[in-house]
Amino acid sequence: MVWRTWVGAGLLLAAAVAARGQNPGQSEIDKSFERVVFFTGSVMLDDGSPPADAVRIEKVCDGRATFVAWTDAKGHFGFKVSAGGSAVSTADADQPAISRSDELNKALNSNSTQYTMPITQALRNCELHAVLSGYSSENVIIAMKSTMDSGRLGTMILHPLSRASSLVVSATTLQAPSNARKAYERGMEAMRVQKWDAAATEFAKAVKIYPVFAIAWYQLGLARQSQNDAAGAIEAWKEAQKSDARYIKPYENLTVAADHRGDWVESEKYSHLWIQLDPEDFPGAYLFNAVANARLNKAEEAERAARAGLRLDKDQKIPRMNYVLGLILMDKKEYAESAQCFRKYLELAPNANDAAIVRQQLPKLEELAANPQAK
Repeated sequence: MVWRTWVGAGLLLAAAVAARGQNPGQSEIDKSFERVVFFTGSVMLDDGSPPADAVRIEKVCDGRATFVAWTDAKGHFGFKVSAGGSAVSTADADQPAISRSDELNKALNSNSTQYTMPITQALRNCELHAVLSGYSSENVIIAMKSTMDSGRLGTMILHPLSRASSLVVSATTLQAPSNARKAYERGMEAMRVQKWDAAATEFAKAVKIYPVFAIAWYQLGLARQSQNDAAGAIEAWKEAQKSDARYIKPYENLTVAADHRGDWVESEKYSHLWIQLDPEDFPGAYLFNAVANARLNKAEEAERAARAGLRLDKDQKIPRMNYVLGLILMDKKEYAESAQCFRKYLELAPNANDAAIVRQQLPKLEELAANPQAK
């Protein structure tokens, strides 16, 4: 394992220093010596079964999330953290790291007394989070005292979010023939190592064999998106939605894609279907629906969606809902509540890209609230 390599290197360093009659604290281990740490773990549902879909594993450090790995068909994952950052790893973490005798010699011959540990320092405030729509994850702390610590993270448990858990798995998956499932699994393996062309090819094979393979259509859309084929991705997600109207994932992607290209009719359509399918677990659907309706000059529908989203967003994870409702209310000349929404937005997202503009406009809005006749 990785820790054996570092233990062996540590013993060799101590022996060499002792032979030279020096205190171990008087030699530096160059920061380039601490190069890589491998982590392995697994993700399971709370009933002990592996997730039917690949789970996105993110490293969260000081509130910033970075993708590091996908789980395989059995729920296992592995990745490495190096002195220069993180990368998805397909290597077996039980295999020893490559020996770096040149770096060891450089450390032995150094005159500095500083022992630098770039990886362990970088992981000081980090944890892992498993992301799967319809589920909440138990986070795992990955801070290490040294690279000799074990990189085995154990099992992360996913808990369903009420009815959403029944909507993130397509019923068509169980009916897929074995050759279609094998093509799908090959596609997922290609996605895990970011080979998007190979992934798209395998998913295309899967849906050719089994045309209503909703999850394969969905993953084909993701692969095409990663190939910068936006039109192809949208086409695949629409096929996924047609194949299984109760499979919720395509609705989110179709909504977001329509919002990004400014197609407010499509954004309103798919966000509305998304809300109808699960009105309780996805406050973000209401944000997109509110924006789309506002753009379509449907003020009442926009306000209704924004208020419903705020009620659902109990943890206040979507600050922009306040901003959108504030704009809707400002247009209705309800300045007092509009100003209240903008203040809440600045409280929750003080560093947002448009925060400075909101701060500039807020005093004028408060003036209008105090004196509606003010110009």
